[in-house]
Amino acid sequence: MSPTITSESERVRLANLAFYRAFESLDVAKMQEIWLHSARVQCTHPGWLRLVGYAAVMNSWERIFEDTFEMSFGLTGVEISVVGDLAWVVCTENITSRTYDGISRSQVEATNLFEHHGGQWRLVHHHGSPVVSGPGSEDPSPHLQ
Repeated sequence: MSPTITSESERVRLANLAFYRAFESLDVAKMQEIWLHSARVQCTHPGWLRLVGYAAVMNSWERIFEDTFEMSFGLTGVEISVVGDLAWVVCTENITSRTYDGISRSQVEATNLFEHHGGQWRLVHHHGSPVVSGPGSEDPSPHLQ
């Protein structure tokens, strides 16, 4: 028997975790389960232009996954807000990935917007901005949990 989830914030936390587990799986079918199937969903990957529409967003995941062998996330600074049928999560993604170019580590500031639809929280917008160190900034190297 699974424990009862008592708050919408906890449901959103679990939906956000499911997003990152789908990301780590490198499986487009799992990613499709997370997103609302709508022409109004949007995604901005670090360094990319904004993508609009379910088809464009899913195509972007296919492109990312085909060039990646392994990816893991440690999330820090997670903040969850729920207002009616909308919720958003802001966090720092501490990423380790292995691609054709080798192993890399990076940090991305992310915002994930969820909509309560059909009894579940579905992702409708993901925005990631790379963390770049500059004069006086702290070390951006990841501290994975």
